[in-house]
Amino acid sequence: MTESSFRSGDHEQHPQAGRAPQGPAETHLHAPVNPEWPPPPPYAPAPQAPAARRRRTRGPVTLLAAVAIAAAAVGGGTAYGIQELTHSDGTVAASTTGADAVPAAKKGSVAAIAAAVSPSVVEINATSNAGRSTGSGVILTGDGEVVTNNHVVSGASSVKVRTHDGKTYTARVVGTDSKKDLALIKLENASGLSPASLGDSDALQVGDQVVAIGSPEGLTGTVTSGIVSALHRDVTVSTDEGQQQQQQGDGGWPFEFGGRQFNGDTGDSTTTYKAIQTDASLNPGNSGGALINASGQIIGINSAMFSSATSSSSSDAGSVGLGFAIPINTVKSDLAALRAGGSGD
Repeated sequence: MTESSFRSGDHEQHPQAGRAPQGPAETHLHAPVNPEWPPPPPYAPAPQAPAARRRRTRGPVTLLAAVAIAAAAVGGGTAYGIQELTHSDGTVAASTTGADAVPAAKKGSVAAIAAAVSPSVVEINATSNAGRSTGSGVILTGDGEVVTNNHVVSGASSVKVRTHDGKTYTARVVGTDSKKDLALIKLENASGLSPASLGDSDALQVGDQVVAIGSPEGLTGTVTSGIVSALHRDVTVSTDEGQQQQQQGDGGWPFEFGGRQFNGDTGDSTTTYKAIQTDASLNPGNSGGALINASGQIIGINSAMFSSATSSSSSDAGSVGLGFAIPINTVKSDLAALRAGGSGD
């Protein structure tokens, strides 16, 4: 329809379109009355009309192609971003983009941080030949991936996990890394859990406010607060299964700091890592729990505490305001290896 209408208009404007010149007489007959007007072209302009139509058509096609390419690029980037935060089964995982877990207006509120993050922290009870241990863990995925300390589940024959809403799950150990004192466990038949938001431990500064959530002495969901009192502290923990077990009621949480041993003998096999030091109160049972910044992001996994007591009695092994946590960036870098079974040594 468009093409037909266009040709009809051309015919009305140029009655002689398509005819070759017949000589001076015919040219004189078609000359304009006003001599100031330019003479008509010797050839009909009709052939130029299709070319103009092609140029008009080519513009939108090129534009549409460019838009399609841009949309494909944006779509690919979006898909990549979603893939980074999900597993192949579509289960939402812990955010690694640093999303705030608490509203900006409530940033720094211990109550707001506790309300937002507590559903992402669990209590872990592990049983082995060496006894029973109680620790904590942080939920990474909605289907039940939980990160904790290696010494909480090392050598365990049975692992039970209790979530914030009181539900109890059986869990299996997916992978361990004794050199970093990290372990990954997986809850069976779990879904709809609340993954934590992981922050950036490299951005921490001494004096930053932090909150610790865990299950000290089996007191599930205990919240304490403090500040980052130091960074990059060398903490040495045992890699022996028998030493790693945090005996419930015995106060065992063996580690070395400053050349001294605390809460029991660390054994002959040890590993040292750089830790975040905090004055937030930590006690046996906080191990594997969350150390959280003012925005509600996990910036460390609590792993050890200082105690002046040389006795293994839990009554002498309380917190004195010196706790240590594994930086969350260490966890992030080790997560793929843990999912693949971990180093195991």
